[in-house]
Amino acid sequence: MTQPTGSNRLTLGQALALERMPVFALLDNIRSAWNIGAMFRTADASALSGIYLSGMCATPPRPDIEKTALGATEMVPWSYSKDPVEIISSLKDEGIAIVALEQVEGAKQYVDFEYPFPCCFVVGNEVDGVSAEVAKQADYAVEIPMSGAKQSLNVAVSFGVMAFEIRRQWNARQRRLITPE
Repeated sequence: MTQPTGSNRLTLGQALALERMPVFALLDNIRSAWNIGAMFRTADASALSGIYLSGMCATPPRPDIEKTALGATEMVPWSYSKDPVEIISSLKDEGIAIVALEQVEGAKQYVDFEYPFPCCFVVGNEVDGVSAEVAKQADYAVEIPMSGAKQSLNVAVSFGVMAFEIRRQWNARQRRLITPE
């Protein structure tokens, strides 16, 4: 996998050797450093291969990120680029599918979608969500169904829901590979 300069990114092969699943996350203009830290911690817990930070996202090392990351910024490979579309273009060139987590027309419920591997899921800004520019570049869109009045979750919570659904599907596929029907 192409390595952005100045990052601690792993290649896809290296990530698989560490038993991380071939899944990345792109954070599109996340404004809260605490949310970013929480997403690093969840990325480590769910064994994502890495995080791409873009736009206004704060980058490690920062005390406000570390407060919630609890050291996960040292465990999860990451890189930063101002332009999320540039990141998406590079990922697509490597055959990595892009899945936007956003409430848009045509989005499938996140548990009904069969995630392609490798993939990168995108979460967006706490107020505006995934930018229209980024959503247009996505291969797929999924959403978490909402029942409450607010019709949204905190972005770090949504990140966790998504990461662990993808992890569940990855584990199920690995079990099928090991134990043929």
